[in-house]
Amino acid sequence: MIHLPSIIKIALRALRVNKMRSALTMLGIIIGVAAVITMLAVGKGASDKISDQIATVGSNLIIVVPGSTTAGGVRMGSGSFQSLTRGDADAISSESSVMLAAPVISGASQVVYGNANWATSVVGTTHDMLGVRDWTLASGRNFYEQEIRSAAKVCLLGQTVADNLFGNANPLDQTIRIRKVPFTVVGVLGSKGQSMMGQDQDDIIYVPVTAAERNLFGRRIPGSVHYIMVKAVNTEELSRAEEQIRQLLRQRHRIGPDQDDDFTVRNLTQMLQLTEQASRVMSLLLAAIAGVSLLVGGIGIMNIMLVSVTERTREIGIRMAVGAKTWDIRTQFIIEALILSMIGGLIGILLGVGFAEILSHFTGWTILISPFSIAMSFGFSALIGIFFGFYPAYKASLLDPIDALRHE
Repeated sequence: MIHLPSIIKIALRALRVNKMRSALTMLGIIIGVAAVITMLAVGKGASDKISDQIATVGSNLIIVVPGSTTAGGVRMGSGSFQSLTRGDADAISSESSVMLAAPVISGASQVVYGNANWATSVVGTTHDMLGVRDWTLASGRNFYEQEIRSAAKVCLLGQTVADNLFGNANPLDQTIRIRKVPFTVVGVLGSKGQSMMGQDQDDIIYVPVTAAERNLFGRRIPGSVHYIMVKAVNTEELSRAEEQIRQLLRQRHRIGPDQDDDFTVRNLTQMLQLTEQASRVMSLLLAAIAGVSLLVGGIGIMNIMLVSVTERTREIGIRMAVGAKTWDIRTQFIIEALILSMIGGLIGILLGVGFAEILSHFTGWTILISPFSIAMSFGFSALIGIFFGFYPAYKASLLDPIDALRHE
């Protein structure tokens, strides 16, 4: 009958006899587990950061940009032709798969309040933009419909602009100057943080699109806009919304069957999700490469255990002679291999967590160490111990007791 505590005690004593060899055997497991945990922590952190940035941009987003012009046989690229209007945005918002649509006129401008000034991005849009971008207000209110129709000089400040112009003071109902034109602050946007491109999303001012056209930027074609941001009803409706927008604009712009679109419809949410998916695939690829070290460590365990079987042939013969069964011998060597891999796994976990924290501290990368990655690495190291320890154990259990006792 197998007495597990005795077998574990014998296994630990056998490993202590050759401390250096046992340590070198565990090295492959230690490096493999540490590498897997570090890579998964970095990859998971990067993936979650991208997910958070996607959430700050908004959900179910589609962007419609004007088409291109051709001058002297040279195509000037998207946006070089003013083909979109506020009327297009209103028409798009009435489509069944579209929840909201907001036209945009934008430009850079110096903004002044008292003795403070700040260079920022000024965006002319409608009150629907906050819904499109899933943007909340930290204080104040959104534009009224009447203010958009009348081109009222009101604005919403991003957190970065509010901090640089007003500091700790309350900006509501204060008057700022955008290109020397006075605008009254009616609201302050909640913080969004950086975009995926590293841009500060809070460094922005929203004004009514009509006020932007009339008082700030002007337009060669009245009512034209730089682009239109659209929010679909849900993720499942994104493709349908794209097609509805394309058909609607072709009809509104009187584009014939054989003519190219004078606009481009881009699924912004899908583009961001592809980036997130690529990040996940890369992190898994790195973890898989690191996992090769675990297999190398397992092969090292098998080699050392085969050497151990050869060295302890006489001991195996004595144990068989006094009544040890085949499974007693197998269990003995499997447990020795399992202990080696599990100790190596525990040390690897500690080193992996430490390496991930050090990497985050010196590089500024976001890391996320999940209990799943730790459990997976430890479980995998234990499985490697059992798998690669089985053959040496099987070989030891097949030794003939008489031949084993004669072994010198």
